[in-house]
Amino acid sequence: MSGAAAPVVEVAGVSKTFRYRPYARGTLTLKSALLDLVLLRPRPPRVTVEALRRVDLTVAPGEAVGLIGRNGAGKTTLLRLVAGAYCPDQGRVTVRGRRGTLLELAGGFHPDLSGYDNAEVAALIAGLPRRELPARLEAIAAFAELDQALDAPVRTYSTGMTLRLGFAVAAALDPDLLLVDEVLAVGDEPFQRKCLARIAELRARGTALLVASHGLDLIEQQCDRAVWLEEGRVRAAGPAREVCRAYREAVAP
Repeated sequence: MSGAAAPVVEVAGVSKTFRYRPYARGTLTLKSALLDLVLLRPRPPRVTVEALRRVDLTVAPGEAVGLIGRNGAGKTTLLRLVAGAYCPDQGRVTVRGRRGTLLELAGGFHPDLSGYDNAEVAALIAGLPRRELPARLEAIAAFAELDQALDAPVRTYSTGMTLRLGFAVAAALDPDLLLVDEVLAVGDEPFQRKCLARIAELRARGTALLVASHGLDLIEQQCDRAVWLEEGRVRAAGPAREVCRAYREAVAP
């Protein structure tokens, strides 16, 4: 008898720390750095932020897991580690299969390239074979419903148009894992329904979903499990409705 399928995501004992030097006078530039040197201004001490502290997480094929918690709890950091954008300081992150990511509204798009060009580049970077590209671009165009705007530079897009393109690219790759960070809350209601229907279709095929959101109703409706992060640690994990209820009670005034 064969065993259960291996998890799509395995996060084991992962910690991530960021260190930076704050500049109260504004953004650090070469000019400001030279002025600090010439005027002998004291440099502020480095700040250390422990974004994640020994976090464990698994996501099975076809499973949907939601990440909840206050701003700064570590949700986006965890998603970026799973996406491969960050490397953990401690622990291990294992992802099996192709990832579809929608972690920011810009989607990593170049503002001066057209929607078509950005979709092509994103698909190739994600590992799509070039021979599959024409069919996938047709699927992206159909889902995004941007028509002639796909030939225009992305810098001319509205927030909603950028979201449409970003989700269309991520979903058209038929990923084994779909990573989503809050952005579904930005689109108009008909497009949100379309995205959720596409997510349900992907999950039925075995795609795992890892989503971070402040929308607890969305997490309860769409996720099997939820993980509540607080100051970089897992405070609670379990069935989505139970964890969301506990979170609501904890943050209620």
